[in-house]
Amino acid sequence: MRIGVDATCWDNNRGYGRQARALLRSLIRLDKNNEYTLFFDSPAMVHTPPDGCELVHTESDVPAAVAASAKGRRSLSDMLRTSRAMSARRSDVLLFPTVYTFVPVFTNARKIVFFHDVIAETFPQHTFATRGAQLFWNMKTALARWQADTVVTVSDYSKQCIARHFGMRPESIEVVGEAADPAFEVFERPAMTPALTACGIHADAQKIVYVGGFGAHKNLPALFQAFANIARREPSPEMQLVLVGEYRNEVFHTGANELRAEIQRSGLQNQVVFTGFLPDPEVAMLLNLATVLVLPSLMEGYGLPAVEAAACGCPVIATKESPLAGLLGGGVLSIEPTTGAIETALASVLQSESKRNQMREAGLRAARELTWDSAARQMMEVLNASALVNSAQKEVRVAGH
Repeated sequence: MRIGVDATCWDNNRGYGRQARALLRSLIRLDKNNEYTLFFDSPAMVHTPPDGCELVHTESDVPAAVAASAKGRRSLSDMLRTSRAMSARRSDVLLFPTVYTFVPVFTNARKIVFFHDVIAETFPQHTFATRGAQLFWNMKTALARWQADTVVTVSDYSKQCIARHFGMRPESIEVVGEAADPAFEVFERPAMTPALTACGIHADAQKIVYVGGFGAHKNLPALFQAFANIARREPSPEMQLVLVGEYRNEVFHTGANELRAEIQRSGLQNQVVFTGFLPDPEVAMLLNLATVLVLPSLMEGYGLPAVEAAACGCPVIATKESPLAGLLGGGVLSIEPTTGAIETALASVLQSESKRNQMREAGLRAARELTWDSAARQMMEVLNASALVNSAQKEVRVAGH
């Protein structure tokens, strides 16, 4: 079977780019029965492409990984170039790892499209800078659902949300999970690195860590307020809130400037660290040193930073509006995404070493069960089901003649 893959999201550093790279590397390594062609539109892939596949470069004025942002969109000419390239190949299946970079295609190939979540649909006011951007998104996702022979998502939680929002049958949606990268593991002797020290992180501080974007749906003002309440009640210069993620040049709708202003007004700016983007080895070291990771989002389709934290032995506090309670079991405290609930959970974790140890062991056990090879095998089942449909359709056409 010939499988064409939209790899225009390959170099994006957000969750869907990370998921596409990890899933496709495992999938292409494990799948010896099918041929893969990756279509990309950046001048050169920043992240190394997997071995064992064909690469097809399509010209673009602005690569999709850059253009798919809150303030812009891909030009029609760039979308047309990618569409023509993918349509022209004699593929049996076309796989879109994310609807963010979906383009309509004109081919008899089976189309498989990932919808990671319905955050944009549920919280448009937190996601889009303009009504025009929201309208364009709605048009694109409607077209993607219409063209898709199979819709795939990353968790049962997200599956239920997608089915409910779009009026789809849950059984028509497939699930292909995620996992922590091998870089996220327990280190025998974790220690501060020069890069972490340069960020202003203190070696001896209790580190409350957040990893992710700064969109409004990430609910970071509630996390900061919970931290501020605890810091004022129990003053300690050796407690820090460490916010990891790109905030200066964020391509999606962001609330980073408002959050920084709020922190400045609070007088607690010396206890809050914005690290900016950090490569995986640095994040893994930080999570080995952290007291707790908090993911306070209004919604998460998966919540990969929490799984990465658990793989590093770091306890997790995470929103109930996610699949994380089922994924991490006793390794996570699941909370309503409110300031009061975050504060209560934080206080209980910070004050109890035995609780942290119990969560650490439970999280490690759960994270070991989640692997990219397992996700790749789930993806292979989806692809094999498409192959069966293709064979049945060919038999019908032959019988018709």
